[in-house]
Amino acid sequence: MFAGKKAIIFDMDGTLIDSVGVWNAVDEALIARIRTDGRTDTGDVQAVRDAKLRELSSHPDPYAVYCAFLGEKYGSSLSAKEIHDLRYTISNDYLENVVDYKPCAEELIRLLKKRGFTLAIATTTRRRTIDIYRTRNRNIMGKANIDDYFSVVYAREDITQMKPHPEVYLRVMADLGVGPKECLVFEDSLVGLEAASAAGIETVAVYDKYSDSEREQINALARWRVDDFAEVIAAAERELG
Repeated sequence: MFAGKKAIIFDMDGTLIDSVGVWNAVDEALIARIRTDGRTDTGDVQAVRDAKLRELSSHPDPYAVYCAFLGEKYGSSLSAKEIHDLRYTISNDYLENVVDYKPCAEELIRLLKKRGFTLAIATTTRRRTIDIYRTRNRNIMGKANIDDYFSVVYAREDITQMKPHPEVYLRVMADLGVGPKECLVFEDSLVGLEAASAAGIETVAVYDKYSDSEREQINALARWRVDDFAEVIAAAERELG
């Protein structure tokens, strides 16, 4: 897995941190605030969000359009910007106090850094959300502060096209001065694996229950598949001594 690699690149939401369920809770709370039909059912918010963001992968501000879509879908009188701002207001408590690393993620990060690998994050998460993780989330800051371990962090604002387009991975490689064969990517979602594979990089699929609907395609595309980071730590210790 690690032979010949120099840079290890992590996706963030659902891979490095346990946050996909949090965003589902945020969107459910948002819908409850903006809807005008008196109903309480929200359906599969993740499936709706993922499909819309895939459709908008080349849009310069996909989350603004997604919020406009929610407003129209649920009959809100709020503007797209007001809904977008409300979404982040709702999310702040979750982002600061609930989101945490996935089990053993911080141990893996420390191990890889100690062994001389360059670590990077390639995510479509917005910069201001990452800044909360960096400066206000005590769970993450107390275990493995992002600034201490990752050489580069690419966020949504740093790219013009979202995953499954490979742009974010191509940008990271150019920044670090490495080629595809010198990199290894950890991803949890199909769009992330598609992006890394399109960039020519070998991939490890990290299990996340919120990606179960695409499990067959994920397993077919990934070079390696792991249930958790404890497996990766064991593999690294075997390979690296």
